[in-house]
This record gives sequence, structure tokens and C-alpha cells, in this order.
Amino acid sequence: MALTDRLLDAWYKGHPALALMRPLESLYRRVVNRKRARFLAGQSERYKAPVPVIVVGNITIGGTGKTPLILWMIDYCRARGLRVGVVSRGYGARPPSLPWRVHPQQPAEQAGDEPLLIVNRTGVPLMIDPDRSQAVRALLAQEPLDLILSDDGLQHYRLARDLELVLIDAVRGLGNRRCLPAGPLREPVERLQSVDALLYNGAATDQADGYGFRLKPSALVNLLTGERQPVDHFPPGQALHAVAGIGNPQRFFNTLEGLHWRPVPHAFADHAVFTAQALSFSPSLPVVMTEKDAVKCAPFAAPDWWYLAVEAVPSPAFVSWFDSQLNRLLP
Repeated sequence: MALTDRLLDAWYKGHPALALMRPLESLYRRVVNRKRARFLAGQSERYKAPVPVIVVGNITIGGTGKTPLILWMIDYCRARGLRVGVVSRGYGARPPSLPWRVHPQQPAEQAGDEPLLIVNRTGVPLMIDPDRSQAVRALLAQEPLDLILSDDGLQHYRLARDLELVLIDAVRGLGNRRCLPAGPLREPVERLQSVDALLYNGAATDQADGYGFRLKPSALVNLLTGERQPVDHFPPGQALHAVAGIGNPQRFFNTLEGLHWRPVPHAFADHAVFTAQALSFSPSLPVVMTEKDAVKCAPFAAPDWWYLAVEAVPSPAFVSWFDSQLNRLLP
């Protein structure tokens, strides 16, 4: 088990050795609290965009479903006639220069897996740069936009924002509720009191302090041909190799089991770099992976490789709330 996996296991299931990290956690908390306080007090420079900015982020290490929700928000805003753009850090990307505009079919190593997925799916104007304020400036210089969505960036205070949405895994929650390195939190749990909305990925109903949303499998897509098949394409009991290089691979494996298949799990690190050799599994079975992994594997895909497309389904209460916020921000 990799060090990252062992840490995640300890953070969410508990381990006595984490007590040794309390002094480092205390130092980390002071640093992040002071950083936020400086920006709120106007002591550090912040960029305020001329259009509303909505940040979709989390305070935990690991995946919480930000990308599917971003895709839903893009579609919802466009249905209202809004011109929407997206900015992202572009984790793992190695573009020739920054800021970098992501276009469909760019190499994943250049654009980053999540930005490329978003652009391939929607064609939305998207700019990557670790300095998201620079990304916003560059995007607005190229496109007339009404609204910008920031994929992650909750802790990137250099970019002022009009709404903060925080996603939480409904099953794993906040783990031991401690900050790095003693726990999975990027910021103290008290930070959640200042955000505009919490969304619980995997919650069947709204929670006392937030909204529920779920990820619904929508299609199987062949990496080589682009052929789309319904999610009952494989019969119940079908054995297959399941590939997931995401923040919480088990969620993907559980989804495949929920479709009544028998996945052989192959968990990789989040944003992993794949090769054909690494995905040469035995015995010979169909391979099903996440869409995020598929954008990196498409150049060397085999005929029986598929990805499972999923759609975010937020609760009706969140849809109503989000609509009211758009009315407020864009009267």
C-alpha cells in the first residue's frame, strides 16, 4: 500500500500514530488561518473579476465529485442563456506556457485530465493556471463571459469569489476532522461555517446543514471508437477489470457493483500517469474506467476498453437555491 493510501486509511479509520503529528497540525492550522485572515483584512492582494465567480471546492484531501457537479452547472447555466467559462489549476498539466487555454483533443499531459474532460464534454472556454486570478484575466481577455466557475480553488484566496460551494463525501465525511498532516482537512472544520452551501456526494436526501446530490451512471463509452452503450450493455454478473485513478477509487468500484457487475479493482493514485503495459491485466476481460482516466488512456486504448459516464443529480432544493443565487448575481 502506498504512503498516500496508508495516510488516507488512517485519517478516515483512525490510527494511534496520528497523535505524533499533532504539533505539525497545530503549525499548519496557524499558517492557513493567518493566510485567510490576511486576505480578508485586505493585507494581501485579491483580484475581483468583473463577472461573478463561483468556486466549487472542498476542504478535504481526495475526490468529492467536483468535476461532475461542474459539468452540471455548465449545462444549467447555459440553459439559462448564460455564457460560462471555467478556470482550473490544471493539476499535473505541463503546458508550454501559462495561462493555457485548453482545447478538445489536446494531450492530457499538456492540459490536465480534469480540464480536458470538461472541455471534451462541453466545449466550454477553459483556462488553466495555478494562479487562478491570472487564468480568469486571460479567459476574460479572450471570451465575453457572464459567469466563471472555478474548479477547486477554495483555498486560493488571491481570487475573490461571489459564491463558495463545498463538496463532502457523504460516506467518508471529514474523517477524523483534523488538519494535515494529522487528518485530511486542508482547512479547519470551522471554515465550513463561512461557505455558501455544502453538498454531500452520495446522500440520498438533503442533510441538516447541506444538500444531497448523487452521481448517476449514464452510459458506457468505448475509448477506441466513441461508441455509446446503455449501462446494461454488460449482463449482470459480468466480470471486468475496473480502473480508477481518482481521489476515492472505492466509490467507483462500488458504483460498478451497484450495476450488478463483478469488478476486479485496480486502484491507482489520483491523476496517475497510465501506460498500456500498466493496464495489461490477466485474465482477459473488458476494462471499465472513469471518464477522467479515459482522457489519458485513449491514445493507446484497446477495443474492449470502456469508460463509465456519470451525471451529477443534485437535489431539487439545491437546484432551486442555485437558481436563486444566479438571479441575485445576474439580475
